[in-house]
Amino acid sequence: MRTLILIAALLFPMAAFAAGSSSDTTPPKPTQTTKSCKDGQVWDKRTKTCVDAKESRLDDDTRYGAVRELAYAGKYEDALYVLAAMSDQSESRVLTYYGFINRKAGRTELGMQYYQAALKADPDNLLARSYMGQGLVASGNIEAARVQLAEIRARGGKSSWPELSLRKALQTGKTYNY
Repeated sequence: MRTLILIAALLFPMAAFAAGSSSDTTPPKPTQTTKSCKDGQVWDKRTKTCVDAKESRLDDDTRYGAVRELAYAGKYEDALYVLAAMSDQSESRVLTYYGFINRKAGRTELGMQYYQAALKADPDNLLARSYMGQGLVASGNIEAARVQLAEIRARGGKSSWPELSLRKALQTGKTYNY
């Protein structure tokens, strides 16, 4: 399975992930969250309705899925609203999502601050390192991006999605919108 993922990464590098896990290799499929829900609401499969992201019966995994889908769709403010409903705001993955969404929304400095906080919480967060590196590439700070690539590799991320996407960004100068 790992070999298949690596082959897919080499053949379809733009199918990388947006604020997803290190193993998400396909874009999220649009659901009612992006098709019907408004103002940061999330589709609740149980009730088959749009509910406020802070609804207590929603779990964080459902919220993560919604944040990822909303970010991919470019609905950054809605994604931030859902992200604010997460139970642990200091968790590294939450901070990475904040960084990604803010960077993609044009608030690069704020995004970088969130990536740094994510790495302080978990220095082995390869996704935060990759997204930070891509932000550095976009701002022209190639040497600092290479430092993040070296850190990804040193922390066991060779041939992972975070390593491949940052390497591709360094090679082409183009970062991922996803």
